[in-house]
Amino acid sequence: MARLYDSRKRILVTGGAGFIGSHLIDRLLAGGHEVICLDNLFTGTKRNIDHLHDNPRFEFMRHDVTFPLYVEVDEIYNLACPASPVHYQYDPVQTTKTSVHGAINMLGLAKRLRCKILQASTSEVYGDPTVHPQAERYWGNVNPIGPRSCYDEGKRCAETLFFDYHRQHGLEIKVARIFNTYGPRMHHADGRVVSNFIMQALTGRDITIYGDGQQTRSFCYVDDLVEGLLRLMAKDKDVTGPVNLGNPSEITIAQLAMHIVEATGASSKIIHAKLPRDDPSQRCPDIALAKTALDWEPLVTLDAGLKKTVTHFRNVLKSLK
Repeated sequence: MARLYDSRKRILVTGGAGFIGSHLIDRLLAGGHEVICLDNLFTGTKRNIDHLHDNPRFEFMRHDVTFPLYVEVDEIYNLACPASPVHYQYDPVQTTKTSVHGAINMLGLAKRLRCKILQASTSEVYGDPTVHPQAERYWGNVNPIGPRSCYDEGKRCAETLFFDYHRQHGLEIKVARIFNTYGPRMHHADGRVVSNFIMQALTGRDITIYGDGQQTRSFCYVDDLVEGLLRLMAKDKDVTGPVNLGNPSEITIAQLAMHIVEATGASSKIIHAKLPRDDPSQRCPDIALAKTALDWEPLVTLDAGLKKTVTHFRNVLKSLK
């Protein structure tokens, strides 16, 4: 049973030591809530939450969501899962378990407590889309047996579980489909395009583009993304999602490389490598639902966000020396 005696909420964030999770926790603590940060530190890092340990309303718990958990909370944000290809392909079976068993365990906890729960899903549920931009009503074009399937299909199955718990048990759920997000606290070796390009530029290496660079992405700054998650969780029970959260400003990978060269002041050249299997050719969210249901849209421009992100990675490089 969720606690009823205090207006301050006790909130569980799984994957809380990760990139997005740690920023979300910052906002929740700033809002006066108590936060339990759950993470097994596979891709999350204590550096992302070091500044929080003196906060009496913050608690860190090292735990793997594939195992059951028994705590008393009022809300759950389920963000636990490696999200970059380098990390989720390292142990693909465990990645699927994290998405599926993790969802089952967190939904079971929410059912016992009768509390609201949010699932951090992903734009990868759309696969290599044949519809552009991608709206929530699109069912996707996903390879179920490819090297990315552990993540894509794991997240799709998690969404299925969330909606079945909602229909079968009346659980109050929220599902956010997160598109490419960037900002400070990204892991410097996560293999994502923004971190890859910035690290290559800052270390004087050439910037590697896979394929011809004409594939498109849209990049949302982490502060905007967190605002979207908070607004979705705050909505009444009729708004379940899934809701796309991302920046609809589409850009080619080649254009992104030039933005990063400019932001870093680097003299890096552009080189090309073979495109990975099942890499989407286009990825851009239709955020009409987020605008109408959440009154949300991204506010931070790409250049402003990259400036803050580059500063973060400069500091990371200093700490690695």
